[in-house]
Amino acid sequence: MDHLRELRNRLIKAILAFLVGAIVGWLLFDPVWDFLKQPYCSLPQSHVVDKDECSLFVNGIFSSFFLKLKISCIIGAVISSPVWLYQLWAFVAPGLYGRERRWTYVFLGAAVPLFFVGTALAYLTVDKGLAIFLGFVADDVKPLITVDSYLSYVLTMLLVFGLTFELPLFVVVLNLAGVLSSTRIRRSQRMILFGIFVFAAVATPSADPFTMLALALPTVLLFEVAALLAFFNDRRRARRPDPYEGLSDDEASPLDLDAIDAELEKGDAAR
Repeated sequence: MDHLRELRNRLIKAILAFLVGAIVGWLLFDPVWDFLKQPYCSLPQSHVVDKDECSLFVNGIFSSFFLKLKISCIIGAVISSPVWLYQLWAFVAPGLYGRERRWTYVFLGAAVPLFFVGTALAYLTVDKGLAIFLGFVADDVKPLITVDSYLSYVLTMLLVFGLTFELPLFVVVLNLAGVLSSTRIRRSQRMILFGIFVFAAVATPSADPFTMLALALPTVLLFEVAALLAFFNDRRRARRPDPYEGLSDDEASPLDLDAIDAELEKGDAAR
């Protein structure tokens, strides 16, 4: 019951922080929306209706309201992330060992920058994918892009790039935990690289060659860095003597009973 009460308190604090962030996001909607639609507004196809202003369309009465609500919630989640991440950490940390806590610090310290680097790269490539596919539109056809479809495309691009940049980090974590060795990584390197390109082709919403390469090539580079870190970690681990080397899994460890009795007698004498 104590754990459940603590979880409830942590959730309440995280939800309150998210609501405050969503209110701030509601107030910051205009500059954030201008930032999100800028890749589309840089294309000539966005000025087919009004030459002086880029045009996106809504196809429902409540679409504008839900658009503003959705973006406000996204901003609120980002703004309140330090609070709800801390609440999550404060709930989990008491059950971790000191070594596991250090791994968590390393993971979070690398995961957050990698995610934002991925989203920044996605933002820079959004207009390239749009330009490729909108370039196939005939001259006598006007593309009417709805706000919902454009926002879904942009958010999917940001999430796919951001989360994909986290994959090499999991390789390092698995190696630190002793689950994945650098030898196994080298043996499977060709299949992994092929899988990265296949994943980039499937995961990107536009599936155009430029966006696929923009996602696959940095991921391959990050994977090579992760494989190199795993190699150095295995070399460091190999230099340390293994205290369990030579022991059979089916054989009990020998006990020096005389030494144990001597230690017990010393303890009794001290008391």
